[in-house]
Amino acid sequence: MPRDTHTTTATPFPGLHRRGFLAATGAAGLGALALTGCADTPGTAPDDPKNDGTPKRGGRLRAAFAGGGASETLDPHLSNLFADAARAKALYDKLADYGGDLSARPRLASSWEPNGRLDRWKVSLRAAVFHDGQPVTANDVLYSYRRIADPARAFRARASLEPIDLAASRATDERTVEFVLKRPTAEFPNVMAAFGAYIVPASARDGDFDHRPVGSGPFRLVSFAPGRSTVLRRNDDYWDGAPHLDQLEFVVANEESARVNALLGGQVEYAHELNPATARAHENGGRIRIVRLRNSAMQSFAMKTDRPPFDDPRVRRALMLVADREELVRGALSGAGEIGNDLFGKGYEYYADSLPQREQDLGRARSLLKQAGAEDLRITLDTSPVAAGFTESAAVFRDQAAEAGITVEVRTGSKDTYWKDILDAGTLSCYRSGAMPIESHLSQRLLTGSTTNATKWRHEDFDSLYQQAQSTRDPKERSAVYARMQRRLHTEGPFLIWGFADWILGTARGVRGIEPQAPANTLDWARFDRVWLA
Repeated sequence: MPRDTHTTTATPFPGLHRRGFLAATGAAGLGALALTGCADTPGTAPDDPKNDGTPKRGGRLRAAFAGGGASETLDPHLSNLFADAARAKALYDKLADYGGDLSARPRLASSWEPNGRLDRWKVSLRAAVFHDGQPVTANDVLYSYRRIADPARAFRARASLEPIDLAASRATDERTVEFVLKRPTAEFPNVMAAFGAYIVPASARDGDFDHRPVGSGPFRLVSFAPGRSTVLRRNDDYWDGAPHLDQLEFVVANEESARVNALLGGQVEYAHELNPATARAHENGGRIRIVRLRNSAMQSFAMKTDRPPFDDPRVRRALMLVADREELVRGALSGAGEIGNDLFGKGYEYYADSLPQREQDLGRARSLLKQAGAEDLRITLDTSPVAAGFTESAAVFRDQAAEAGITVEVRTGSKDTYWKDILDAGTLSCYRSGAMPIESHLSQRLLTGSTTNATKWRHEDFDSLYQQAQSTRDPKERSAVYARMQRRLHTEGPFLIWGFADWILGTARGVRGIEPQAPANTLDWARFDRVWLA
């Protein structure tokens, strides 16, 4: 089967005249195919985004996401933004992915089995083929993981794959991999499900991904214009069943208002990440559907611990005591969420819910600042309209900090480069995360070698606790180690986690198959191979 060919240019959307939308997208997209009718299926509840009728085949769905500008890539190992993850999911597969309960579910791996010591795992692959017709083999898996683990590269999943001894791991036959681990690892399935751990052919080269990407996913590439539009078509040979849609287009619209206006105007059928005020305005209006993924997104402020003033744990604790979390949820999220306790993963397995809920205590905050010699603390808080609630939370927190004598200067950065900018620069920034297991949050963000360690939290004893947890076979004993780690983070950690927001999507009335119980970053989130147009 020949590889797909495509162009890298995009012609403007016919009929796309909304000024705000054009400004955000650069007139992205190709001319739209005719869509099937958008009337509700008879017998379906009008506000139910799922359809209990028969899926229909055909049509093009256009999905608007905030993007990363001209630097966007289809290299799945460089996935960082939600738009990147959604495109990667459409083109590629992982060995496993997270279910709605954050447990690992088989994908390209049909099964896995450890030895008695938990330091060798046998992984069997299902029969699947890449877009060029070649089978997905054990050698492709090993090539993909070795590419991700390259120390010269900054691939996000590198830290998650750290437990694997890739030099010793081997293909025992075409569809079986024996992973040899550096230490016993009870939660190895989470490694296979890690964000960005996609499988590519062993023949893939860096220059191919944006021009001729070959994955095993449900869609094939038609065209890619970075920062503007990505057009895909159905992969009829997909191992998990061909998608219902003929075509899928990702349109970049960084402004939330642009995504909403495009949805209301019929230029797109799916708008990712709407803010709570928008949801309230349109929830009962009948023109579009609002889908809420409850408490899916961690909302926080990230403090750089390798530089003043946050290299002093007393200053970090002071900021945690400054925060009025209920006011932040009300003011920044319009009440669409619940308060946090400076720990990731509320409600997930291993979450330390026995720790006392931190409340605002301005007197104690001032005392800590005085002990640290920081009574007249002045800090800059980086934010951006790149995510719902960011600019609002910065303004609310600025006013709260002033009550403790802290001067906060809010600095608004570029939507296109914000995540890259705050990774190494600044001292305090607005930060968020979608769903992932707690151990993945720890491995990707809080270990010395984590590639997305935006807080520069680097402690060898903390790294050792993580390795101890991963090597502990008994779940109760493993939970106790995670509890120790979370107690330390609660006391002096680098994240002021003030809330967990609802994740809000908007769709046209005729869109079906959206899974409302799928938190962001999980298997059924942005799973467009299961979506259809009624």
